[in-house]
Amino acid sequence: MARKYYVEAASSPGMLPSPPHGPAHAHHSNRPIWGGLAVGILIVLFAALLYYLLRRKLLTALRKKSPWKVKGSLKDEKLIMLRRFQLEELVKATNSFSQECLLGSGGFGNVYKGTFDVEGILAIKRAHNDSYQSLEEFRNEVKLLSKVKHRNLVGLVGFCEEPGAKGSKMLVYEYVANGSLLEYITGRRGRNINWRQRVIIAIGAAKGIAHLHDGITPSIIHRDIKPSNILVGDGFKAKVSDFGLVKSGPTGDQSHVSSQIKGTPGYLDPAYCSSFHLTTFSDVYSFGVILLQLVTARPAIEKNRIHSNYHVIEWARPSLERGRVEEILDANLLSEPCNMEMMLKMGQLGLKCVVKIPKQRPTMTQVWQELEAALYSAENFINKYPSWDSRTSNAATRRASVDCDCSQSFVSINGIGFQRFHVDMDSMSFQSTSLRCLENNSISIEIDKNNLRGICEEKSIEEEPLSTS
Repeated sequence: MARKYYVEAASSPGMLPSPPHGPAHAHHSNRPIWGGLAVGILIVLFAALLYYLLRRKLLTALRKKSPWKVKGSLKDEKLIMLRRFQLEELVKATNSFSQECLLGSGGFGNVYKGTFDVEGILAIKRAHNDSYQSLEEFRNEVKLLSKVKHRNLVGLVGFCEEPGAKGSKMLVYEYVANGSLLEYITGRRGRNINWRQRVIIAIGAAKGIAHLHDGITPSIIHRDIKPSNILVGDGFKAKVSDFGLVKSGPTGDQSHVSSQIKGTPGYLDPAYCSSFHLTTFSDVYSFGVILLQLVTARPAIEKNRIHSNYHVIEWARPSLERGRVEEILDANLLSEPCNMEMMLKMGQLGLKCVVKIPKQRPTMTQVWQELEAALYSAENFINKYPSWDSRTSNAATRRASVDCDCSQSFVSINGIGFQRFHVDMDSMSFQSTSLRCLENNSISIEIDKNNLRGICEEKSIEEEPLSTS
């Protein structure tokens, strides 16, 4: 009876049926949502797979287009950023490598100025046939140089490799228009730089070399640091160039054993030459020689003196150790106010860089930090006492003209060496041995008393013997 009543109540037309409940119905209602989500995921996966396949196919095509496979630790993308130049492009840009486009030459090869329609002016280094022992050596160098990116380093733009063992191998760099530091030190083409500009160039070059040593892993040893390989950009910003002898350096405290000594005489580290162990301190030695040249404007090795192969280190050391930088200072620096204290610090830092034991030398990072700190102190002092700079320069100039040792009194003006000498007008005494013939005990002076009257009389001092009393 109760059962019948329940059925009738449920089927009464005035009553609405309650909605169904339960897990089976909930699963049935969510099925379209899950289906759409699964389709979306499949579409994303398919698109990702398609992108991967297309990208892989593109990279494969690029590798096939390149004449050599990339090996080593560098990623492929590094080399894709470099442009591969055709030989015909470089021949056209340099007018068939004419002498008019020749910028310089060295043991590694010749450097030419090339003009391109799109890239503008670039520097092209054409290697000698024997510069690379193998094709793989050239390829490794391109991979190594592709890592070098710094504002004080000349950047590699591209390369050119012709097939065959004797095919042309060239590196294409950015072009720096203002010449090399060598031109400024020697005064070629009337180029001279004051004391502040010399320090700025030294700081920039030191930062570039420090990046090779500390900013790249493994480090890079330049092996040919010299003034002609330091280019001067706008605002006297230095750019280290000519990585023709770069070497991937050792890791940690180790040294690299080189089977062949490479570099430029006068700038080669004696420790490296004697032991064949190459470290970053070999570059520090070379830079120390440059610091001394920035102060003195002398060649690294003087071959025209009585003492053959007289090195600038030995020539400058006595004066710098006594604190008398004015005795060895480049005469071009005396044409305007010069901060002698800054020049002395730079010269003494150069001596620290060339000590015999490599590990006792400062690192290149320490070199630029010390130079930068000294320049900051000097400029702050000059700003506080503006007249001190000129007083210091003038006083040093007077001392240099009065008591210079004749064995250390050679200066350079416009690239020409001159010997300083002291003249005592009272006794006509010359400290220069080459001018002793002009002293008063041997000099013969012609006296023209009749420039005004037109009457000529000559009288020799030899006719009037000096009194011995």
